[in-house]
Amino acid sequence: MTKPFVLGLTGSIGMGKSTTAQMFADMGIPVWDADATVHDLYTGDTPAVRQIADMIPTAVANQTVNRETLKNFIAKDQSILQKLESIVQPLIAQSRANFIANATSDIVIIDHPLLLESRSDAYCDAILVVTVDPETQRNRVLSRGTMDQATLDIILAKQMPDAEKRKRADFIVETTTLDAARAQVQTVIKQIREQRDA
Repeated sequence: MTKPFVLGLTGSIGMGKSTTAQMFADMGIPVWDADATVHDLYTGDTPAVRQIADMIPTAVANQTVNRETLKNFIAKDQSILQKLESIVQPLIAQSRANFIANATSDIVIIDHPLLLESRSDAYCDAILVVTVDPETQRNRVLSRGTMDQATLDIILAKQMPDAEKRKRADFIVETTTLDAARAQVQTVIKQIREQRDA
């Protein structure tokens, strides 16, 4: 089996990234999820949990990392973030490499919200950015009831602007409606397969 085509999928909060990733999965394309990987690393008797427990004992309970506690420590001391990344990033990279190496599909998706910010696009053959207009984005996030406008603004300030992401994209999927997004996903898969067969 030749190496699969690695498509990096990203998009800012509220753009429909998770929904789009699920559409690829529904069409038989395997998806590696960065957020789910971190969740797995933070739960159970894992190297990450053991090392974080050594660094900040109060951030771990019942072999699970408490992300809120961790966030509070990072807010007080930025050096903790660098130490945390030195623990977690190699484990994430290993998980991603294993996923690609063991893939039996001709295309795989790397679903990573900070794909471009973390320079993880270096591992990808192409980049797909999921986007929608700012008003729809804001309405989606605020309608979840999990954060207010101020918190959303803080998150958006940390993420690369959508316009910059789109400039770097090889493919763009606009998630104005589910049907439109699904049709665009099908087109992306078709184009990648045509490129590979050319």
